Amino acid sequence: MALPRNFRPLAAALFLSLASAAQLDDATRSLSRDIFRQLVEIDTTDSVGSTTVAAEAMRQRLLDAGFDPADAQVLGPNSRKGNLVARIHGSGAHKPLLIIGHIDVVEARREDWTTNPFEFIEKDGYFYGRGTQDMKVSDAAAVTAFIRFKRENYRPGRDIILALTADEEGGKSNGVDWLLRNHRDLVDAEFALNPDGGGVTAVHGKPVNLDIEASEKLYADFQLTTTNPGGHSSLPRSDNAIYHIADALARLERAPFPFELNEVTRLYFERRAALETGQTAADMRAILRTPPDEDAIARLSRDARYNSTMRTTCVATRLGGGHANNALPQLAQANVNCRILPGHSAEEIRQKLIAVFADPQVTVRFVDGASNVTDRAPDKTAFPPILPKPAILGPLEHVAAQMWPGLPVIPDMETGASDSIYTIAAGIPTYGVNGVAIDQDDIRAHGKDERVRIASFYDGVEFFYLYLKALTDGGRA
Repeated sequence: MALPRNFRPLAAALFLSLASAAQLDDATRSLSRDIFRQLVEIDTTDSVGSTTVAAEAMRQRLLDAGFDPADAQVLGPNSRKGNLVARIHGSGAHKPLLIIGHIDVVEARREDWTTNPFEFIEKDGYFYGRGTQDMKVSDAAAVTAFIRFKRENYRPGRDIILALTADEEGGKSNGVDWLLRNHRDLVDAEFALNPDGGGVTAVHGKPVNLDIEASEKLYADFQLTTTNPGGHSSLPRSDNAIYHIADALARLERAPFPFELNEVTRLYFERRAALETGQTAADMRAILRTPPDEDAIARLSRDARYNSTMRTTCVATRLGGGHANNALPQLAQANVNCRILPGHSAEEIRQKLIAVFADPQVTVRFVDGASNVTDRAPDKTAFPPILPKPAILGPLEHVAAQMWPGLPVIPDMETGASDSIYTIAAGIPTYGVNGVAIDQDDIRAHGKDERVRIASFYDGVEFFYLYLKALTDGGRA
């Protein structure tokens, strides 16, 4: 997924008092909740789940709403990795709009959760379950919008295509990539929306700003390996495979990548500064100067999200070594996960990691999305930032003002990664946007007891419906 937003509390009291104007009728509320529940309760993990089951379930809902079978198809490379592609036909005045949304989810163990991760539970003003933040919440909003449009006999000014896809979170059958390579005609579009990015930042349930993703980092995994002859544990040596790996990771922790802003992140900090007060606001303005203020960079870097917005980040995510409790390790390995700023390649970062580790006994190899390990990483850089065009941003600002008067809209760079890499590579400009508010201190995607506020879900349902209408400028057939 593209990581959700998280920010410090804002001083703009006006925004903290805002409430959404969304007023869904009972039938739409019931429909969207039922779709959401159904999606959450279908296990779509890579290990034992099936995106095909979820795709077929959503296809059936569209068929029941009156869609022609040719306009709601499930396709995929195998029986477990199906993708739904649905289409609403427009007047043809403009080229199609594509919506991409992954329906696979990160693994979730029952023993780690307070509730069953694959049971849709409503309590304390929240919906709980795996995917309630990432990203079945937006999948449900998109399917609901399609059904509403069909019931209204809405004819947009352009075709609207919905692709609910497999393996964004892992696995070897990424649905967006597969569809573009095998069925480009079904998903070709002028531009795409990816609700896996962007969204509404909230404090205690109150919206404070709406982000639209205009850029994202490049994802890369690197395998660190050290080998050693080993030996009896009663004869310890300083030349220990595990020690080499541990020392390398310690050096990485103390060696942050350089500060760097681009067109999107510079605009982001300009607009964020207006919503902050005190030292934080001053620091955001100070890093925009030439040269940037080093003390301001250091202070902002203490916040994980600001830090990841200002630089490439690499962090250890897995560690293992040794083969017996009474033997010196013959092999030690670690995985380092990097999120790379636009303009830099995975191979460039691999070389920088080698320099940081400064240990010839630690090899650094690239791990691709299919878990293949190679001595060299790709030279391709992350896609350059592209600020949203007025045709994208204008309707977004209009709908935001309609639902949350006064709410600022801020282009941002997602610090994670998403399926937008495939659509952008295919020449389809892609923007991350959704209307689901997530509290800045309650980001649970990929984590324990994932949840979303009930009110935020219904706001997201209405937002997506209104935004799609604003973008497609249609009417009744």
